[in-house]
Amino acid sequence: MSNALLDIDPIDLQFPFELRKQISCSLYLANKTDNYVAFKVKTTNPKKYCVRPNTGVVHPRSSSEVLVTMQAQKEAPADLQCKDKFLLQCVVATPGVTPKDVTPEMFSKEAGHRVEETKLRVVYVDPPRPPSPVHEGSEEGSSPRASVSDNGNNASDFTAAPRFSVDRLKPQDNPSEARALITRLTEEKNSAVQLNNRLQQELEQLKRGSNRSQSGGGIPFLYVLLVGLIGLILGYIMKRT
Repeated sequence: MSNALLDIDPIDLQFPFELRKQISCSLYLANKTDNYVAFKVKTTNPKKYCVRPNTGVVHPRSSSEVLVTMQAQKEAPADLQCKDKFLLQCVVATPGVTPKDVTPEMFSKEAGHRVEETKLRVVYVDPPRPPSPVHEGSEEGSSPRASVSDNGNNASDFTAAPRFSVDRLKPQDNPSEARALITRLTEEKNSAVQLNNRLQQELEQLKRGSNRSQSGGGIPFLYVLLVGLIGLILGYIMKRT
C-alpha cells in the first residue's frame, strides 16, 4: 500500500501464531520522494507489541525496515482472529534530520503539519508445518520401493540408506589370511578322516585275529598283547630302580 510519501509493505502484519512463543514481523518503508520523511508507529495494544524503531527517518529514494514483535501469548484467540491495529504516521521533515530529531510535535495536525496516516491490520496465520518424514527402505520379504523416475520425486526428497545394512556385507579385510585359514582347516579335516580310516582297519584286524585264536583253541591275540605291555612296564620299572 502507498500513501503520498511512503510505499508500505506489507499492509497486513502477519504473525504465524504459536502459544508461548515470541513472534516477529518486518515492515518495509520505501521513500519515493526527494524529501526526508519522518515516521512514527502507534498501536492499539502497546503492551502486547514491541516496535523497533517506533520512530525514524527514511532518506530520499531509500528504504527502512521496522521490526514488529508480538510478545509470547498464553491463550489463543477464537478462530485466530485479532482486533489489534497499527497506525503509521509520516511527515515531510527538514533536510538532514536524524532519528534523534524526531519529536511528537512533528506529527501534530493541530500545529499545521501535513501528516499522512496508514492503518495496518494484524493477521494471525497458521505456523509453517515441519516437513513430513520420509520412510526409508522396505521390510524383509517385501518388494522394494519405486525409484525416483517411477514416482516423480526429486533426489533431494530422499535420504541415504543406513550404513548398518551395507557394513554387514563387507568382505574380510585380509583375503590372504582367510584363504590360509580355509586351507589349514581342510588339511586337518583330511588328516582326521585318514586317521579314522586307519583305526577302523586296525580294529577289524584285531577282531579277526581274536576270532581265529578262539576258534583254534590258542591264546587270544589281545591277551598276548596285554601280557607284552605288562612286561614292558615291569622292565621299565626295574631299570628306574
